[in-house]
Amino acid sequence: MKRRNKIYLCMTVILLVIYFGLLAILCFSEYTDSRATIRSLSDAFWYSLVTMTTVGYGDLTPVTPLGHAVGVVFLLLSAGIMMTLFGAVLSFITSEALPLFLLSFQRKKNWCYFADYGTEASTLAENIYKENQDTVIIFGEKKDDQMEYPDYPCLFVNVSPARIVASKKNIGAKCKVFLMKENDIGVNSRAVGLYALPVEVYARTTNGQDHLSGNIKFFHSYDCCARQYWRSKPLCSHESKIVLIGFENYGQSILERAILTNIVSVHQHVSYHIFGKAEQFLAMHSHLHEVFSMGEESESEDALIFYDDFWEMHQELVEQADRIIICPDDEQKGWNIFWRLEKYYKIQGKIHLHSNRKAPGVDYFGTNEEIYTPNQIMRTALNKTAIMMNEIFCKSVSYPTLKWEELDDFHRESKIAAADHLLMKIRILLQDEAITEISPGIAKKAYEAYCKMNIYEDMQDMYRRLDHMRWLRFYTFYNWSYGHVRNDAARQHPMLCPYEKLTWEQKRERDVAWETLGSVAAQLKRR
Repeated sequence: MKRRNKIYLCMTVILLVIYFGLLAILCFSEYTDSRATIRSLSDAFWYSLVTMTTVGYGDLTPVTPLGHAVGVVFLLLSAGIMMTLFGAVLSFITSEALPLFLLSFQRKKNWCYFADYGTEASTLAENIYKENQDTVIIFGEKKDDQMEYPDYPCLFVNVSPARIVASKKNIGAKCKVFLMKENDIGVNSRAVGLYALPVEVYARTTNGQDHLSGNIKFFHSYDCCARQYWRSKPLCSHESKIVLIGFENYGQSILERAILTNIVSVHQHVSYHIFGKAEQFLAMHSHLHEVFSMGEESESEDALIFYDDFWEMHQELVEQADRIIICPDDEQKGWNIFWRLEKYYKIQGKIHLHSNRKAPGVDYFGTNEEIYTPNQIMRTALNKTAIMMNEIFCKSVSYPTLKWEELDDFHRESKIAAADHLLMKIRILLQDEAITEISPGIAKKAYEAYCKMNIYEDMQDMYRRLDHMRWLRFYTFYNWSYGHVRNDAARQHPMLCPYEKLTWEQKRERDVAWETLGSVAAQLKRR
């Protein structure tokens, strides 16, 4: 395609030189003859245009021999010139030149560049456009003839992110680049050099890393699915037995979010029964036994019970479960499990099926429309809340603390986990387990409830104890342990102990997570 474009360009330049030369000769030869009707360059241009298009008005005609010769040349060249010009125009329209030309008129808008076009990329692009129609969606590949054109405005242009950035010329907001294939950052040629460009990069990955360099952020589709699952289908106070079938990427992420988020009462004793290979997970999180009962149910704490055999061998457990989560990575396998449960078992609780296919009568989760949203992938609201919580924490304690930009990935994730639990805190304060979203009114109402109840010493103690449970789970999940002195390198912390052993100041630190609700309400109201 590029070689053909160069040929068209060279031929166009040569023909234009010849064309203007002939116009000059025609004008010069006719100008000196008194009978001539062609006396200016504009007359010569009009005559050439009428001749080459074979219209032939006859209003202007050459009278000199040299003029006649030029006329003959115009007649002979007409087909070639018109075909070349038509080819050049067609090449411009079908090449990258036209999209880049159109982009030049939209530099003040937000540009979102997707390295490839696919189902996930298209879903996220559509959701981005729905939230902000002042956005230009760019796919970095040519549109396939068999490809169905999206329902939202977009451009298909087979150029690198660097070319797009150069076209934007630093006008308006930074361009956002999305790499939507798993672990694409290491294999996609368009990812080379992204760290040096003035762009925000969001790359899909399967590992646990969140940052590569200052402008490259990773997101995990499995983690996004798990977050959305527990947000839309929260743990209820009456649920004490949960069965999870399928312990691969989705299953592990759902259990991880349950461990870090599902803290609803200081007296809870929820048992999670997990079917799937868990050796690697248990080896990686070797301190879970410090905050969970491992292998058996408990009346005083949550339990994690892993099974090596088939779930079909535990009929009583499956039938008595308050909730069954079906989440193998293979979606068809999940559907097969769902149909077997429906056909052969007397299920008392709810069945939640991970599926991107929608079917009536099925309580499913994890569709592309739910996962690939700007708020899920870029975590804009969650990160803002986490930053806000860190600012409040810095002001509330007497010892030196770090600003958000000074925190490492682990401690940022700690603040994000605290922000993730805010919705659960709102449900607790308002005693409403149906709440799935945080609005300004709900956040304000929850904060007012907190202020009203926090004046009682026993309620204040309960709120602090609850958040300490959440904090303990987070640090234990990442294999921290108790130490007399905080040592980040050794992953030791003096607060990794029972709530009763905390100092008064350490207990008071737990207030920050609840007091943030007031700032969240004010922030949401200003949007």
